[in-house]
Amino acid sequence: MNLFSRKPVLLYSYLATEMLAPFFAAFVVMNAVFFLVKLIPFLNFALELSIGLGDFIRLFCYMFPNMFLYTIPMASMMGVIVGFSRLSSDTEILAIKASGISLYHVIPPVFAISACIAIFTGYFSIKLIPVSEIAMKQLTYQLLKEKVDKGIKEYQFTEALGDIVVHVGKIDEKTGVWKKVWVSDMRGQENPTITMAATGTMKSDLDRMMVTIVLHDGSLHRPEEEDAQIVQFGKYTINIPLQPPDTGVNSVHRGTLTMGQLLEAADRFGIDNKRGRVMLIEYHERLVLPFGCLILSILGLPLGLQAGPGRKAIGVPFGLAVFILFYVLFTMGKMIAKEGDFGQLGIAALLWMPDVFFLLITLYSVQRVFSEKSLAPSWLRFLYGIFHKLFIAPLLAILNMGLQLILVFLPGRRKVAAYSETDSKRVCAVRANVGLFQFHFEQCSEYRSDQCTIEFSSADVAIDAGYSPCDYCKNLLEQASSTENPQ
Repeated sequence: MNLFSRKPVLLYSYLATEMLAPFFAAFVVMNAVFFLVKLIPFLNFALELSIGLGDFIRLFCYMFPNMFLYTIPMASMMGVIVGFSRLSSDTEILAIKASGISLYHVIPPVFAISACIAIFTGYFSIKLIPVSEIAMKQLTYQLLKEKVDKGIKEYQFTEALGDIVVHVGKIDEKTGVWKKVWVSDMRGQENPTITMAATGTMKSDLDRMMVTIVLHDGSLHRPEEEDAQIVQFGKYTINIPLQPPDTGVNSVHRGTLTMGQLLEAADRFGIDNKRGRVMLIEYHERLVLPFGCLILSILGLPLGLQAGPGRKAIGVPFGLAVFILFYVLFTMGKMIAKEGDFGQLGIAALLWMPDVFFLLITLYSVQRVFSEKSLAPSWLRFLYGIFHKLFIAPLLAILNMGLQLILVFLPGRRKVAAYSETDSKRVCAVRANVGLFQFHFEQCSEYRSDQCTIEFSSADVAIDAGYSPCDYCKNLLEQASSTENPQ
């Protein structure tokens, strides 16, 4: 009981609230975007089959588990980033550290919420996705089958089967046997193949999503330009796959299998067989994505802490870039594992590579940020500084010169306003040492120090915040002032 009382429960609940609010907001927005992307093909499918609103909603609900597998990790990461960016910008993180609470105390609520969301994602990935795909497959087949059944009428041409047109003279109400059947098959050819039969029946196969027309005692006519054919038959079978809307939900049979069935199918087909590799890839995919959700959510903590007074909140764009990179690496691993000749360990290594890679980045980032160091190491910032001076700064100077020339020749803008060196000193960004309350210009050797953990947009902003320049930077300001106002 005493152990529980020492836990900062109030702090944990407050941090949880700050993370969950943007998580739910991002979750709603991202699912709305995915909903609009998937809505058009489903509308076409619904209008084509003339299905009711209830069946349309059911179809769409069955697709949500697949959407959640991608929107939940993204929303979780954005929730952590946005929550801690706000806390850092409002100096609440600084207040927490000033009260003697280490940043390591914020890890438990972040880990707990990220783990709960990851478990929730895993439940969708392992349990609900196979169930939803089976239900959607059954409902889609039922709707397509009803369309075909309603379309087959006596003495009418039925075009409900796409490129296959069926005409039935009479239908036996008791047995459902067709009589005087005529079928035109245009699949994959310019001239239709005409089939005429005395009788026929239609069978359905739910597992294969296929309708089969079996004709008896008839003839098949192929009106080829060079060599026409007439074939007499006693029995002729036409297989017609029923295609659901092109959403990728029912396109692969592996989506309906459980985890145990995927392993059994992989063993049955073998790793040397492409289908066996696909089954094993699907098995690992359902585990990789939930674990990746946990890693990316925790990575949002150091990214969110990059914000602060006078500093830009770079966590959100960096978070989106990290999320995109994660799925690019994951997709590349899937493609290589699918087409390459790898064993079980090789396939597992390719699919788990993004998780391991970003786990190392997460541990490194948390250690750097919690040690009051810059997220990027000094050597990387040094290389960026060289790159900035050699490429970015000259490019910006050329663009600024071009802009000034344009302003000179614009009507009514013949004179370019003077811009003093003092002003340039005061408006450029400065970095400050929180412990010493000193700020430094870019020319100062302390500018890139690891102790400078806060950045202000200008010297005036830093001075207003209670910071003062170091001796070197103070001389820079005085020299610029003396140049501007000579005695």
